[in-house]
Amino acid sequence: MSTDNAAVNEAPDLATLLRSWRARLQPQDVGLPFRPGTRKTAGLRREEVAWLAGVSPDYVKRLEQGRAHPSLAILRALARTLRLSAAEYELACRLAGHTAQSGGLVPQHIGPSVQRLLDRLTDTPIAVFDAAWTLIQHNDPWAALTGDDWRGGRSANIVWRVFREDTGRVQHPDPDEHKASLVADLRDTAARYPADRELMDMIGTLRRSSPEFARLWEGSTVAHHKSERKTVDHPHVGEVELDCDVLSVHGTDLRIVVYTAAPGSEAADKLQLLTVLGTENMTPPLRP
Repeated sequence: MSTDNAAVNEAPDLATLLRSWRARLQPQDVGLPFRPGTRKTAGLRREEVAWLAGVSPDYVKRLEQGRAHPSLAILRALARTLRLSAAEYELACRLAGHTAQSGGLVPQHIGPSVQRLLDRLTDTPIAVFDAAWTLIQHNDPWAALTGDDWRGGRSANIVWRVFREDTGRVQHPDPDEHKASLVADLRDTAARYPADRELMDMIGTLRRSSPEFARLWEGSTVAHHKSERKTVDHPHVGEVELDCDVLSVHGTDLRIVVYTAAPGSEAADKLQLLTVLGTENMTPPLRP
């Protein structure tokens, strides 16, 4: 094979792909302000990618120059920022020496279509959870309403928090039924992803530390966490009674949780106020 043919057949490396994926996006694609005729850069700037992904601009520069090795957590953040498809995300993982969903881990990749929901529903509290009920992404109204701004780790897992007596602002009409449905749902998830060591460690810790969790885990309840009406006790606007719907994303095993209120209701007015308050108190994204 000639040198020319080898060059043609050579697969692109991660640095090259990251540059091309950044170049194909415009600010309006990711919810950033944009005025025509004010940009010289084709696509997003490195600084914009860094801010959205929660890393430094210098780190993005080193990644695009092939001088840094990203962790799986950073790749997930970059995949969300760059709107990578599932195939593109898996390719990025392979090129970085990771396996996207190795050995049956709980999936956490958010595809472009789900990310667009987060970007465009700017007046509706919405968040994405994985199958184990770990919060992996949310919009600003969600943080303003619930006070939750965790992404990843046990502190972002609803089951962990509930059985560690950290229920947050959300009040459930039947707390016992809510706990039972969470445990039953988690049991089903554990059966589908038995190789996820972090999930199994969390379950083991809860079984040892929470008699209530252990009792429910060893029971035979079959249930799924479902949509229902919930009350959020907010420190600034008081109690807000909202419809909470849980949507499944086909083929990804993700859950989208959305809070809504009837148009013209007192709850709708409070949600609108919280959206304004959340915009005025925006904080930079957490580092992965």
